[in-house]
Amino acid sequence: MSDSEQVVGDRLLTIPNVLSLLRLVLVPVFAVLIVTEHDWLALVVLMVSGWTDYFDGWLARRWGQITRFGALLDPLADRLYIFVTLLGLAYREIVPWWLVGLLVLRDAVLTGSLLVLRRAGHEPLPVNLIGKAATFNLLYAFPLLLLGHVDGLVGDVSKPIGWAFAWWGAGLYVWSAVIYLRQSAAVLHRARRQVATS
Repeated sequence: MSDSEQVVGDRLLTIPNVLSLLRLVLVPVFAVLIVTEHDWLALVVLMVSGWTDYFDGWLARRWGQITRFGALLDPLADRLYIFVTLLGLAYREIVPWWLVGLLVLRDAVLTGSLLVLRRAGHEPLPVNLIGKAATFNLLYAFPLLLLGHVDGLVGDVSKPIGWAFAWWGAGLYVWSAVIYLRQSAAVLHRARRQVATS
């Protein structure tokens, strides 16, 4: 089977899903580490999370183990890491609280649109490429912003690069939401037209 073939199943216990569950289990561990300023251990947890994020998708495609459960679990783990990291960094005054508010508001709006789609009998729309790029940028930004508070050359180099990833990620995050909302509106509009003409 080629990597491009998409097989969606209903199995729960697959290796890719176990890797996604491992990421979820590590979220509270990461939260405690970042709030208690154990930055190096927090970075290790983020690296493990990033590794599992890459390999769960790669293995699912490679082994034909793409499941509905995994399709929900993987973005959920990403959102939780972004949310927990943002809260931890804002608590530490590394990022401003308005950035937290912007990204949380974006996810709240998308959750509302998802509920509207479900109520109308539609499946959730697939994650768009802009959204994936936004998540990639944000997940790279956070460890770099943490490293930016290390004294010396490491901090001096990491901080501006981290903020570059953060601004790109935030911008793409909002842009992906606009695309998703427009697509959702188009789906609902087509469904209403079909009902009206039937």
